[in-house]
Amino acid sequence: MLLTDSLTLAIRAISAQRLRSFLTLLGIAVGIAAVILLTSIGEGIHRYVLAEFTQFGTNVIGIHPGRTKTGGGATTGLPSSARPLSLEDAEAMKRLPNVVAVSPSVFGNAEVSGNGRLRRVSVYGVGSEMPSVFKLKVRSGQFLPADEAGAARAQVVLGSKLKNELFGSENALGTRVRIGGLQFRVIGIMEPKGQFLGIDLDDTAWIPAARALELFNRAGLNEINVAAAEGVPAASVVAAVKEVIKARHGREDVTIISQEEMLATLGGILDVLTMAVGALGGISLLVGGVGIVTIMTIAVTERTNEIGLLVALGARRQTILGLFLGEAVALAAIGGVVGLLLGIGLAQTISFFVPALPVHTPISFVLLAEALAASIGLAAGVLPARRAALLDPVEALRTE
Repeated sequence: MLLTDSLTLAIRAISAQRLRSFLTLLGIAVGIAAVILLTSIGEGIHRYVLAEFTQFGTNVIGIHPGRTKTGGGATTGLPSSARPLSLEDAEAMKRLPNVVAVSPSVFGNAEVSGNGRLRRVSVYGVGSEMPSVFKLKVRSGQFLPADEAGAARAQVVLGSKLKNELFGSENALGTRVRIGGLQFRVIGIMEPKGQFLGIDLDDTAWIPAARALELFNRAGLNEINVAAAEGVPAASVVAAVKEVIKARHGREDVTIISQEEMLATLGGILDVLTMAVGALGGISLLVGGVGIVTIMTIAVTERTNEIGLLVALGARRQTILGLFLGEAVALAAIGGVVGLLLGIGLAQTISFFVPALPVHTPISFVLLAEALAASIGLAAGVLPARRAALLDPVEALRTE
């Protein structure tokens, strides 16, 4: 039997029982739509989170005081013998090979007042190379100069939102603001950067790290951020950082986290999340597969006489098997197409009405979902089709 004849018979069998066929393919359609919708949301969240982290580059290495695996005092509240990170430690990192920029970091919250207005915002004490480390840009003025640690001038760079809240459309450069109990002169305004995991980077003030240690009355830095050269494995730079820490502190009493390692771990977690939500949608596909098995079993019973006639006319058992398998695959494939349209439509609708929820549907998901639908139809149709192929032609012709 020609392939076109097989397809024609399958389509006629499906259209002969329109309501029954529609309900069967609807089960597959709902399953495919659920898979597409859930995986689109999962993939959208995956891309959003990775984009949040990679907007600052992918070659940043963070050095934190205390060893995480030994339970440092910073997290447990217990006394710790870990030596605080100092501005001198940060200077030592600049001399390492394959290091392009280093910025010490001290952060906290403080009241910032200027132009008769007052706000409580995040205040970051950093070094002059901070924009190079985190790929930030200055909109007007300049960033903090590279002063000596003991002679850091009382200068501040304002985030774009903080500048607008304090000065509106007025020029803020050269004016004085009070941060905590200290006076600072505004020398620059940062380009808008937006939010990072809920933290508004535009509602911030940037001051020299030495001044931040004085402002927050801290003995050491919160962290040191190192930017490695592009294309250089982070592991080699991490190894060099460990050697410097051992030489300066007498032992390795810091926790070092490379962005490369963090992104790899985070990507693995998000991949599992995407597969997990897709698997939840796949449960609906199993229900659709059971529906195909049921409908095809009924079809074999109803068309026993037709099967006997085909065998009597010379049709081989493989042909009978192929006819019923083709019908099952056609049902699943049509349901898959309907499900794809429904799932993509729902995903785009959600994206339109809820822009904050990232939704992305890769073409690979679409092709995989359609192949999955056809595979389910093939698997679900095997038993009924095999039963049809094994019918005795004489007994089948006697059936009314």
